[in-house]
Amino acid sequence: MIRRVPQLLIGLFLYGVAIALMVQAGIGVSPWDVLTQGIARQTGLPFGLITNIVGLLVLLLWIPIRQKPGLGTLLNVLLIGPSAQFGLWLLPVAQQLWEQVVFFAGGLALLAVATGLYIGARFGPGPRDGLMTGIHRRWGWRLWIVRTSIELTVLAIGWLLGGNVGIGTLLFALLIGPMVNLTIPLLTVPTRTSTSRFHDHPPVNTRRRS
Repeated sequence: MIRRVPQLLIGLFLYGVAIALMVQAGIGVSPWDVLTQGIARQTGLPFGLITNIVGLLVLLLWIPIRQKPGLGTLLNVLLIGPSAQFGLWLLPVAQQLWEQVVFFAGGLALLAVATGLYIGARFGPGPRDGLMTGIHRRWGWRLWIVRTSIELTVLAIGWLLGGNVGIGTLLFALLIGPMVNLTIPLLTVPTRTSTSRFHDHPPVNTRRRS
């Protein structure tokens, strides 16, 4: 628990900053952030606030699929929006092509690390990931079909509302899966069972001779 809570909080903070980096790159963002941008442009509300509102609305969709949120789920809804807004305030808009590439690549890499941190803390998935896995578990639809359907839907709505769809959106779709497939195992906090095996069954050559 001493490691898990700080890891969760750091991961959620960095996740928001990673989103801000990709937004300020200006070459396209993830499907959910396209939706957030579109709503923000239509309403005039801050990007971070819309991130929170969308997260809350998605969380409400967990009710009919009987998905239970964890601490990480609730903090995801509360904290990523403010950290993204802080990042947007702190970071300039990239002007040159090289700046756009650096911002986007840095944001994508940071988001992969942040995902590994907050999911690896084992306090539950974010509302969007939980919606996908919950639908898969409830009705047995293939996970890739569920994920693709949801993300194409929010992407289309966000694009119609004026969200930024670009090469970055495509790169995000292609790369984020393999990247988090590396970071989540690396950053997952071991369970008590896995950490106790060494103590229960130490190697023979470490035992004191009688």
